[in-house]
Amino acid sequence: MKAAESNKDTAASRWLSYRPEIKVVDCTIRDGGLMNNHHFEDKIVKVVYDTCVAAGVDYMEIGYKSSRKGIKVGEHGDWKYCTEESIRRIVGDNKTGLKLCVMADAERCDYREDILPKKDSVLDMIRVATYIHQIPTALEMVKDAHDKGYETTLNLMAASTIPDGELTEGLEMMAKSEAKAIYVVDSFGAFYSEQIRALVKKYLGYCKSSGKEVGMHMHNNMQLAFANTIEGIIEGANYLDATMAGLGRGAGNCPMEVLLAFLHNPKYELRPVLDCVANHIEPMRAKLLWGYDLPYLLTGMLNQHPRTAIKFKEAELKGEKGDILKFHDTVTDQE
Repeated sequence: MKAAESNKDTAASRWLSYRPEIKVVDCTIRDGGLMNNHHFEDKIVKVVYDTCVAAGVDYMEIGYKSSRKGIKVGEHGDWKYCTEESIRRIVGDNKTGLKLCVMADAERCDYREDILPKKDSVLDMIRVATYIHQIPTALEMVKDAHDKGYETTLNLMAASTIPDGELTEGLEMMAKSEAKAIYVVDSFGAFYSEQIRALVKKYLGYCKSSGKEVGMHMHNNMQLAFANTIEGIIEGANYLDATMAGLGRGAGNCPMEVLLAFLHNPKYELRPVLDCVANHIEPMRAKLLWGYDLPYLLTGMLNQHPRTAIKFKEAELKGEKGDILKFHDTVTDQE
């Protein structure tokens, strides 16, 4: 019995002990902006920024870099575009240990013009999000950002929909890029833990040999965002995305407060995050309606984009009582 307990303790120490290579990335404003068209008030963005600084979080993703050509004025808030002026309105020159980043979607960003040289920007990292068929464009974006002086990552979206052969080809291409990390992204909240273990091992096979890290970006459709992040940590993933109270598109993300509590890392402070969640983020839930709910469970279970579930939830804001059984039958084609 004592030998078994000793083995268990040794195994646990491998992933619960202090791992300086782990980097925590806050995505609250960027991913959460998908629930309100990026119309966060400055005071909320500033609160999240100040919280990340106080909590010792490594990176804050403050929003998107998206094309501004043909936009409808007022349709989206500032954090859809993250101009230098908007970012500095919140962080000034960011004379802190917190690094700032934005996400740029492949084929949706005028990256050559809109992403300034690093010497002219308060940003530190550009995270390029790509679907499997967009990888050539994403690689060009990563090289452009790298040449401008930024750290970079590649976030391969909708991994749950990619056939294994195509994923292998994609990883081979991305491993040759300048990116610091390649992310396992559970866009639809569809993965189970055993799938995460296999994927992280596969990603590591390409990343470690080229000096890259593996990242985790999980969604919570089946209440597994935190659990799957843990599985990634155990297998060796070191870049971890999370959001305050799980605020993010649809079912939301791995909650920052739960992740920091789990890491047992003295560099991170939980108390500022608790204050931010309780007094600033949770009060927005009734209006933004993110987080685990039955329609998100169903789209996650079926490996579907959550857009239908989001519409179901938006109807609630208009006072319309949704019929979850009818929704079930619709998305599973049982009508």
